[in-house]
Amino acid sequence: MITRRQALALLGGTLLPHSMLGAAFAASTPAEDAATAALPPLAERLPKNPRVITVAGEGKAIGRPGGTLRILIGGQRDIRYMPIISYARLIGYNETFAMEPDLLESFHVERERIFTFKLREGHRWSDGSLFTSEDFRYVWEDMFLNKELYRGGIPSSLKINGKAPRFEVLDALTVRYSWDEPNPDFLTDIASPSPLRLMMPAAYLKEFHPTYQTPEKLKGHIAKNRVEDWVALHQKLSRTVRPENPDLPSLDAWRNVTPPPAGRFVFERNAYYHRVDEQGQQLPYIDRVFFDISSPDLIAAKTGTGESDLQFTNLDFADYTFLKNAEQRYPITVDLWKRIQGSRAALMPNLNCKDPVWNALLRDVRVRRALSLAVNRHEINMAVFFGLAKESANTILPESPLFKPQYRDAWAKYDPDQANRLLDEVGLTGRRHDGLRLLPDGRYAKLIVETTGEHSVDTDILELIHDHWLEIGIKIFVRTSQRELLRRRVKGGDTVMTISAGLDNGVPTADMSPKDLAPTSDDQMQWPLWGLFSYSGGSDGQAPDMPEAIRLNELLDKWRHSETEDERAAVWHEMLALCADQVFTIGTVNATLQPVVHSTRLRNMPRDGLYGFDPMSYLGVYRPDTFWYDQDA
Repeated sequence: MITRRQALALLGGTLLPHSMLGAAFAASTPAEDAATAALPPLAERLPKNPRVITVAGEGKAIGRPGGTLRILIGGQRDIRYMPIISYARLIGYNETFAMEPDLLESFHVERERIFTFKLREGHRWSDGSLFTSEDFRYVWEDMFLNKELYRGGIPSSLKINGKAPRFEVLDALTVRYSWDEPNPDFLTDIASPSPLRLMMPAAYLKEFHPTYQTPEKLKGHIAKNRVEDWVALHQKLSRTVRPENPDLPSLDAWRNVTPPPAGRFVFERNAYYHRVDEQGQQLPYIDRVFFDISSPDLIAAKTGTGESDLQFTNLDFADYTFLKNAEQRYPITVDLWKRIQGSRAALMPNLNCKDPVWNALLRDVRVRRALSLAVNRHEINMAVFFGLAKESANTILPESPLFKPQYRDAWAKYDPDQANRLLDEVGLTGRRHDGLRLLPDGRYAKLIVETTGEHSVDTDILELIHDHWLEIGIKIFVRTSQRELLRRRVKGGDTVMTISAGLDNGVPTADMSPKDLAPTSDDQMQWPLWGLFSYSGGSDGQAPDMPEAIRLNELLDKWRHSETEDERAAVWHEMLALCADQVFTIGTVNATLQPVVHSTRLRNMPRDGLYGFDPMSYLGVYRPDTFWYDQDA
């Protein structure tokens, strides 16, 4: 542990409270030392063929093990960030979005139909039990095919045209999944931030499954965990999205050792983790990660006073000036990463809204184009983002190999004269004395744009668009609703337009699914009922009845049946071009900047990374297991 005098010297004479001194250099406890001493030698904890990560190069260096990393979160549910940023996957993306085997030693794909996975010999879960094909068989037979655990059977994401794959255990280290038709979604599903879980720690979970456990013992487990039945028991103890069960073995770099509820969740390094650096040092370098719960509204302020060693959540560009000034007082570094969303804020016309007049107008592409042309994106960029963003439609970024300038520029240049002409063509020629247009039913052209109000950026942008659209005779009003209430209103057709973040993945490759461009989910605010129809397999929602939306679904189906990268790229371009031309959503700016704050002693952090959920997994593709503390800094 560093002394208070050393801390004073490190901080240039500024004496800080004990709670804010280098948690990075916290000493291990006697219990931790004993636990470490009781572990088998490193050679027995690593797979026979561990994954070697080349750490050194391009400003990065081989690290020294040790230390504790503090991260602030806004609530207990946010421990879900750990499995995302730890990013241990069967197959995962690297920084250039190429797929590489990770937990797997190798994988082989035949015609996008047959996927053979080879595990690493001697690879172990965090409790020391072997990771083998039995962990895949357990999920397939004892979870997916168990009608109590999975009432709907095999997850729909594994079905192609309603047909499940064939699953085979070839040997203790090899499994295979086969389809009669191509399934290019499969690898992206298991490489995603919230991956399809094909394997679970069977040796542990069998204790809570009636196939392997006596009714008497199950009854005891059910009572101890205060759940209703074995299904709820198994679901509670096997949850991986939020790793709340400290006893559940993990393959991640760090494992939770704190049961909820708690104000601090402690994640300790996985002593059986499968990655090493080029010198053979086992990763992760950092021993522990603290997830400290705080009020979301205070996280930026606490970060600026040195209470976090690594912060990416609950920060926004509006916090940048404060955080940058804090660099002068506390040992923190503030970097700006580029957000990968297709638009920082996009307007979503609800093509399934109940209002018959607005529904007909918004389905006319001339209206959508007019609304887009009337947005002064340059003014938004300068006023809200100090000119640091890129003015664009809601589409992909230049960092994507699929990018074309015409997608960015389609109907996105500020041209209120052309916008007015398009609205006149539609028949909205009647106006009142102040220029406000009349709708076909005699109402004035007043449009309510709904928002969750969670981001001040959205309301700032809407204030500017209010003035832009007055120039074309349309007046907007802003209504703020709680997130879940707003989603219900959108799905119920009670909203005419909303504002939210644009395309989630603005840096796709041809091998990533273009499903977000087509009606595929009821979370898509521009066509929630069409998306629900697709998501439910036709059992709910409404089938698309616009030719362009139908075409997008046809193209998505074509992508899913493709066998080559060239075929998939061609589909992507047709879908991107169609979305750009039809303006189903109205983008504003993208490539906006996200503050990422870290201790000045933390090494191997990118200075200018890409920031987003999918495919970046926030920090995941940058391998936080290679971050380390330089105590000499």
